[in-house]
Amino acid sequence: MNTKNFTLAGIAGGITFFMLGWLVYGVILMDTMKSFAGSATGVDRGEDMLLWSIFLGNLATGFLLSFIFTCLGTINNPTAGARAGFWIGLLMGAGFDFTLYGTSNISTLTGVLIDIAVFAILTALTGAVVAWVIGKAKA
Repeated sequence: MNTKNFTLAGIAGGITFFMLGWLVYGVILMDTMKSFAGSATGVDRGEDMLLWSIFLGNLATGFLLSFIFTCLGTINNPTAGARAGFWIGLLMGAGFDFTLYGTSNISTLTGVLIDIAVFAILTALTGAVVAWVIGKAKA
């Protein structure tokens, strides 16, 4: 594994995922996602969100994609990164959201399905960036 490529792509992926998440979940779909909240109360931090924690989670996702792309495959162009990112995001989102749905009342089934689709799309876009950085860093 090329540590430089892995690190640069992981950081780029984390920043991309954070910014896309803010735009899509925090601005575009904020009211939509709230309308599909489950019956659980007191679980939303509202304006008291811990941005540092969200950023670390997004950074971990960026590094996960970078790890997969650099160590387990040769994904180094945006098209392949988007394709792989979509499937990784779809499977990760489905795994997390369906488990959460089955164990809690945080979201409705419609909210779960929307979140899975959105997560897959965000991960595809982030995957394209991660793969692009890997390809550029190789050159």
